[in-house]
Formats: sequence, structure tokens, C-alpha cells
Amino acid sequence: MAQEIQNNKDNLNSTEISVSNKNVDISIVIVNYNVRDYLNDCLKSIYQSKTNLNFEVIIVDNNSNDNSCTYLKPHFPQAKFIELNENLGFAKANNLGFKQASGKYVLILNPDTIVSTDTLQTMYDFMEEHTEVTLAGCKVLNPDGTFQLPCRRGFPTPWTAFSKLFGLQKLFPKSKLFAKYNQTFRSIDETYYVDAVMGAFMFARLDKILEIGGFEEKFFMYGEDLDLCYRIYQNNGKVAYFHQTSIIHIKGESTRRSSIDETKHFYQAMEIFVKKYYSNSKIFLLILHFGIFIRSFIAHLSNYKKDFPVIFLDLLIANISLLFSTTFKFERLFGFPNYAYPTVFIVISLVVFSSQFAVGEYFEGEHSYRKLLFGYLISFFFLSALTYFFKNYAFSRGVLLLTITFSLIFSSLIRFFIFTYKKSKNRSKNKIKKIAFVVSKTKINQVVEDIEKYKLNKLFQIQGVFCYDSIFENNYYQNLKILGNLDYLLRNVQNFQIDELIVYKKNEMEDELNLLITRAFNKSIKLHIINQFEEFFASEIINDIVQDQPYIKNFRLLLPRYKFAKRLIDLLFAIFMLTIASPITIYKNYKYKKYFKSILNVFKGKFSLIGIYELENIQNYNAKPGLYNLAMFSKDKNLSQDSIKKLNDYYELNYSLALDFDILTKSIFKGEK
Repeated sequence: MAQEIQNNKDNLNSTEISVSNKNVDISIVIVNYNVRDYLNDCLKSIYQSKTNLNFEVIIVDNNSNDNSCTYLKPHFPQAKFIELNENLGFAKANNLGFKQASGKYVLILNPDTIVSTDTLQTMYDFMEEHTEVTLAGCKVLNPDGTFQLPCRRGFPTPWTAFSKLFGLQKLFPKSKLFAKYNQTFRSIDETYYVDAVMGAFMFARLDKILEIGGFEEKFFMYGEDLDLCYRIYQNNGKVAYFHQTSIIHIKGESTRRSSIDETKHFYQAMEIFVKKYYSNSKIFLLILHFGIFIRSFIAHLSNYKKDFPVIFLDLLIANISLLFSTTFKFERLFGFPNYAYPTVFIVISLVVFSSQFAVGEYFEGEHSYRKLLFGYLISFFFLSALTYFFKNYAFSRGVLLLTITFSLIFSSLIRFFIFTYKKSKNRSKNKIKKIAFVVSKTKINQVVEDIEKYKLNKLFQIQGVFCYDSIFENNYYQNLKILGNLDYLLRNVQNFQIDELIVYKKNEMEDELNLLITRAFNKSIKLHIINQFEEFFASEIINDIVQDQPYIKNFRLLLPRYKFAKRLIDLLFAIFMLTIASPITIYKNYKYKKYFKSILNVFKGKFSLIGIYELENIQNYNAKPGLYNLAMFSKDKNLSQDSIKKLNDYYELNYSLALDFDILTKSIFKGEK
């Protein structure tokens, strides 16, 4: 035991507040969301603990749709279940559990954990001996036995946050200066005080947790553990890392089985924490915002990492083609006047990239010869038009035509080699495609019959089935794994590495299904929408020949080019209204302060010029709330929530620049603001 802990223990008043039920030593609070199978294993490990302590288990279910409570109650009748009607998040759900707890200590435990047989007794003994410690964590391991770094952490002070956000911690893991956040300079086999421990396992004195108000409920996911530990620190409590027992944590299962954007919530949580405790440090907040923006931007770019080599090769080909064409025309490598370089290289690179981006050749799944051709045609006409405005660069349209022709030929060859390489690689590895089905409950039996009839187990690796229905009772239907309902689709097509998705049509859910599978399509899987399984083989041929997704309606709000165009229009509008048009706005609009606040929100990206009507569950939409929206055209000022939702759904499903233009012009003529 570290001497530091012993010294502090001797100097601390160990008076403790009694709890309502003295017979309970430990209250174990577990927040569950769609991880019934993992929670089942977690509860088994708890009840197999070797201890004479009295403990209670309180399970707070965050509106799971996998029938967690119905399934688990008969198996664990001694546990207390709190079933919620909505997903309140980790913090609120735990606070509800604390109110029901009656133990001297509370163990905050994730459902995707396995506790060792000695964990409860060992942690209890540690806390009894070290009365100065308010909260403690133990050694947290991955299923393969490796150590999880976040199980002991430092607070994200200005320097610590800077070191983490900008990668200094990763570069210098043994440095006390740079590695304060994950404490990687310390041994994992010693016990010591730390700033914070992981929310997956927190063993604390219940009275002290209630005294500081439990978890901060502003946090939905991530950050609440840091915040709790910081408030313990502010109340002169101690947080300790205790190495003599361990748990296994299957990291992120609840998140993996939902449609929650964990990257977004992680950075939002860090921002909330810093604003709460370091609001006076304006420079730090500015640096943090910049760091969060950079990390978040990189995280989103990583979704398109396969496109960057192709983009680089396309731009390299375009510039080499330009050099080759000038050599062919002028009989020397740099045939243009000296002042033209490097401008011509920069311009052709920007135009080629922008054109291919505009037609959807980049960042939208599989590459296409058709889109490539359209992109180069746009490049040719745009560059030709530029020469009319910049006469000093009107050297030769013949050179331009040759450049575009060579670029098209060699870029097409690049794609041909990529397609050929992928196919040959799959053949050489004898790779069996991973497939999954999307089907209603009533047709699951048909899927089982189709698998048997067409001997699909010999042709494919069948990952399982997604159900249209909001509730499903079991993890398996016969031997077919249930992967979840449509809420699971976005994340699990990636997590289960599904190559092809076979969708059995359900007409009444066509719009919702199309939106969801379009998102899945953006993850570069192949989709087959069928009525009967016989149609699958025809669909597979079409996919291979066309190199496109013929069944998918492209929802434009999900496509990077449309997101970029919409954001650009918003920025131009906001800048215009905040500068040139501001005197007119102040003169015409007596509520100009409120109006300018709305314009600032557009500039910051919180709102859009045209969007949806703001509702409570707006996080379920890709569209942002708009200054102008379809709901504002209603003659009934008390439009129902259902009607507004239908209008919002229509906007998201049918978004186009033309629709935005129609809404804007009609709003202006109507005189709406």
C-alpha cells in the first residue's frame, strides 16, 4: 500500500453517516441498455462472489428494446429492477438507482463487466481500512487480459487536456509531464490516489455520493465519472486506484448496440466539464475548442480514409497529365510562361477535386466510372470558362483537352486495378462474404427456410438478422442470431463487418428503412432489397456490373457534398446578415436582438437557414433546426407534435436545394421571420 494513502488515512476523521438499512453492506447499481446477454453474465459473476457481505443489486433499465427485464427477472428474482420509459442516459439512471439504494457502500457497475469472486469483499475491506477514501476503482482488464488505461485518470486541466487532444500523451506515455490524463507513467500493480477512475466500476460511500448530489445530469454519456470525482475532490474526499482485485470490461457494448454517436458525446462531455470548472480561463477554452474541433474533424475524416489514396492519385495524375500535354504541344516539359507555375497546378488540382466531390465520386462509398466521367467533364468546362476571365492563362484549349482526356483514362485505370485487386484478394483468401437480413418477425421463419433451401451457410457467413419490430424476445431464432431492431442497424453493420445486407421489403416502413439503409450504404456495404429470395441473385449481378446501389434512394442530407453546400449557404447568409444587411435588419425588425441571436446560431452551426422545426427529440434527425421550416406554413398556430414530426420527416427524406429555395422564397413572400 502506498505510504501516501496511509498518511492521509491517519489524519482523517473517519465518522460515517449511517444509512437507512444497516443490514445491507453494498448496493450494486447497474444501468442497462440493450445488453441483456452481457448483463446476464455480469449478474452471474456477482452472485458467485465469495463473500459473507449482504448486498443488493439494483438494475435501472434505460428503456431497452431487447426485453432485458422480462428475460432476467425469473433468473435473478433477488435483484431489484427499475424500468424506465425512455433512455435517460447514464447519469440520471444511476441517480435513480442511488435513491433506491440502502447499503453503506454503493458499487456503480457497467452491465458489460465480469467481477472477480473476491472483488466485492476485497473492495469492502479496502474502504473499511481507508476511511479517508470516498471512492475507489480497481484494475480493469480487457477480455484478452490487457489493461484498460481509463481505469485511473487525471483531471483534464488545461495542460492535461492539451497533451491528450494534441497527441503528446501518446508520443510520451512514460512522461509525468505529458501523460497525466491516463497516468501511463505509473505502475498498474501499485495502489495510490488518483484524480478519477472509470465509471464502469466505482466503489463509493453512499452517504458521500448522496451528499454531493450523485452524478451531474447534464452529461448524457461520458464525462460524468470525471465530474463526480472532481466534486469529491472539491469536498476534500479522496479517490483511489486499488490494484489487488480486477474486473473484465467488454468496452462499449451498450454504445455499440445503439445508434448513439459516441465521438460526439465524448467531446461534448469534455467541453461541459471544462466550461463548468475552468470557465475563467478564456485562452484555455479557446485552445480546447480548437483541439476538440481538430480531433472531432480527424475522427470524422477517418470514416473516409479509403478515399484519400484515390484522391491523391487522381490529383497526381491530373498534374502529370498537364505536364505531358504541355510537352506534347510545346515540345518542352514546362511549356507555359514562368508566371503560370505553380498556379496552374494548384488550380487544376482544386477544380478536379471539387468537380469529383460535387458529383459524388469521393466520400460516397464505391467509386464509379460514370461519376468519374461526369466529374472530368465538369472540370473541362469549368477550366475552359476560366480562360475567358483570365486571359493571361488562356494558353491552349488543346492542352486542356489532352490533360482531361489523359486524366480520365488513367484515373479509370486506377479504379479498374482497385476493383480487380479487391476481387483477386477475396478469391486468394477464399473470403466468404458476411451477410445479414432485415426482416419482420412474421418473415423470420421464411429466412430460415431460405437459408436451408439455398444452402446459404455454404455460400456465406450468416451474421444474423435485424428485425423491423421494436421488440424481440430472444437472442436467437432457431440458429439465427438476432442482431437487433432497426436502431441497431447503423452501428452493427460495421461492428459485425457485414459485407451484404439482404432486406425483405415492408412497404409501411419504406421511408424509415430507406433512410437507415442509406446510412448503412455510406459504410460501403452492398444492399439487396427483395420480395422473395430468388431476387437476391439477380440483385447481386446488378451490383457487380453497375458498381452502384440501384435500389437506394440517396438521402441528400447524409451525403458530404450536400452537407458542405448547405453549410456554405448558411455561412454566406449569416455573414451577409451580420455585416452588410445589419443596418436594414435593425431598422425593419424591432426584435432585432432576438433575430441576431438566431443568425449567430446559424453562423455557429447550431441552426440552419432552412431546416426542421425544433422538437425535444431533435437529436434523432440529421437536419438542424431552421429559421425557416415547413411547419411555419401551417394556418393552425397550435400544430400538433405528430404533424410537426411528419413535416420534419418529409423535409429530411426529401431534402434538396430546390426544396430549400421553395421554402425560403415562400417564407419571404409570406412575410415570416
